Amino acid sequence: MKKVSPQRLFFLIIDFFVISFLIFDFGFFVYEKFRTHKLIIVSALILILLGTNIYKYFIQKDKTRKIISLTYVTIFTSVVLISVFTYIFASHHILEQYLYKIKPFLEGALLLYLVLRLTILIRYLYSVYFNPAILFVGSFFIFDLLGAFLLMLPKATTGGDISFIDAFFTSTSAVCVTGLAVLDTAHDFTLFGQGVILFLIQLGGLGILTFTSFFAYFFKGGSSFKETLYVKDYVASETLKDTLKFAMNIVLFTFALEGLGAIFIYFSIEDLTKIEHPIFFSIFHSISAFCNAGFSNASDGLYNEALRFDYSFQWVIMFLIIFGGLGYNIIFNFYSYAKVSFINLFNKENKRNLVRILTLNSKIVMTTTVILLVAGFAFFYFAEGNHVLKEHTTTFGKITATAFQSVTPRTAGFNTVNYSDLTMPALLFVILLMWIGGSPASTAGGIKTTTFALATLNILNIAKNRKRIEIGTRSISNATLNRAFAIVSISLMTIGVAILLLLFFEPEKHLIPIAFEAFSAYSTVGLSLNFTPTLTPESKTVIIVVMFIGRIGMLNILIGFLRQINNQFYEYPKENILIN
Repeated sequence: MKKVSPQRLFFLIIDFFVISFLIFDFGFFVYEKFRTHKLIIVSALILILLGTNIYKYFIQKDKTRKIISLTYVTIFTSVVLISVFTYIFASHHILEQYLYKIKPFLEGALLLYLVLRLTILIRYLYSVYFNPAILFVGSFFIFDLLGAFLLMLPKATTGGDISFIDAFFTSTSAVCVTGLAVLDTAHDFTLFGQGVILFLIQLGGLGILTFTSFFAYFFKGGSSFKETLYVKDYVASETLKDTLKFAMNIVLFTFALEGLGAIFIYFSIEDLTKIEHPIFFSIFHSISAFCNAGFSNASDGLYNEALRFDYSFQWVIMFLIIFGGLGYNIIFNFYSYAKVSFINLFNKENKRNLVRILTLNSKIVMTTTVILLVAGFAFFYFAEGNHVLKEHTTTFGKITATAFQSVTPRTAGFNTVNYSDLTMPALLFVILLMWIGGSPASTAGGIKTTTFALATLNILNIAKNRKRIEIGTRSISNATLNRAFAIVSISLMTIGVAILLLLFFEPEKHLIPIAFEAFSAYSTVGLSLNFTPTLTPESKTVIIVVMFIGRIGMLNILIGFLRQINNQFYEYPKENILIN
């Protein structure tokens, strides 16, 4: 066991005090007499952290550690300068009032420091344990527990009390970007509790590996081979080159699009007076929509009277859902294609060939997505146009409401209609859309559009007695088809077991609400037939496990536990098995 140096022990103690203070400050209701003490403590912590990191910068010899220390020094120096200027230009110089004025800046700096320290800790765990699949699964589970602990703090809920199973259910639903809720997010959680849920959604949508890789690249300006191996599969990078740089671009693109979405949401709301905390509302829904989470901090969700007929707001939500569900690879690939096409317009002498820029994966994803969106729109327009959608009387309103029902089942989970009122054919079609889900390497769940497309093409291929699936001038490898078949089989087995267990724990409930809930949980959708709040603790546990498996992927879990390092360099004789 390596001995901890006194210097490192001192820094660990400082980190412990920072964590303890933030939990006490944000998570507990305190008497007014403690307000001054908290203001003094947070100011002292900022100054201590500034001093310790200046000291660490000068004694460190490792370049990476110097950059980390310099980052901390920059953060805390900025906060101190803001504090000084606030004091100089403040209309009053009473210490308590002054500190209370700059308290949000001080707390923000401590939170950022804590997040950076947490990502460094996770990267350290990656470096000492070489099994990316297990670490990927484990990191999600750890953040599920951490989120549950934060949601159990008295200040997170309006009643000040929440059971562990409800907190763990909510945390898992947020990290797995599902959206199923046993409690009312708007009424039962405070602004702090909603902030915790929002942070978990963002972390789960990006993926812990992607999030920590962003800081790895930020601090080091590059990546080691081992770090690259960790991230490659989870950001769906086709090569090892610049994988962490690609992860950094994912994080920056996500933050940029979510910021832009929040601005559009804010200005698309017809009546801001009906929305409590409109800025936070806009940020919350932008992140929740892009991450396909389905959480809403509005009463009754988007079925709320103030939002149900706000069609411009719904179109912003739909575009965020679609972009989040397409996947970063697809968006970046189409961006490259559009950029080269634009350059070719002005550079006719040295035109670049566009044939191989747009990948086959992008073509399959876009084609399948468009077919599902159009088919969903047509189905809901004719099946529910004179039923649940009849309250939308204008043409634009009916088109918007119909389009929203086509978009949201594919893992977004927002509802502008009461799904309990849908007809049976519509419910079954929603279950199909939920099961298919979004695209690979996106924030969406389900078996994914490419899996569904390959399974469909394989059926046609077998019917035509062809040995390979050929699309254009490319053929699909057998390994890809085997993986697609495994994903389809595992999804149906997992959902089947979940339905069986729920029927056992909920004997008085009907099959359709239970099946709908199981498909929604596995595909991380979040739609429900008003069934989630009535779940028993045993049923909540089943749904938690299904949400976790649906987000992580049972195949990833099995790969992490069962994959062997050594390859087999032999092959047994083949024998055919009768299928039908």
